[in-house]
Amino acid sequence: MKLVVQRVKHAEVKVDGKVTGKIDEGFLVLLGVAQDDTEEIADKFVKKLVNLRVFRDENDKMNKSIIDINGSLLIVSQFTLYADCSHGNRPSFINAGSPDKANELYEYFKNKCAEYDVPVKSGVFGAHMEVELLNDGPVTIILDESIL
Repeated sequence: MKLVVQRVKHAEVKVDGKVTGKIDEGFLVLLGVAQDDTEEIADKFVKKLVNLRVFRDENDKMNKSIIDINGSLLIVSQFTLYADCSHGNRPSFINAGSPDKANELYEYFKNKCAEYDVPVKSGVFGAHMEVELLNDGPVTIILDESIL
């Protein structure tokens, strides 16, 4: 599993010109699922994400989590996080999870985040999406297998 986490003032995702998910302050999360990912792995990523302390406190230090600030999540599936560009110029996506598996873990991930009472919005799995955001900071964090 790989996550690109961006602290945002606001973000939205559209499919065919229609907004499918929109948040104010919180995280835009681009989520990639690998072939060997499991629900247990997803659980660890969810726990890390909702407890990630990168929001400013009263002393202007990055010390608060999304839970602390009552922020929201906009979660967008993105298999291209598993692009392998080591051979030639056309990426291979062989390490990305199959669509069925990826969609199952994507839905599982969103549901587990919601269990922390964090509002969750999302894109549409497998659709062509347009994502707009105002990155705050900018703060962009990459979470990968190194957190396990």
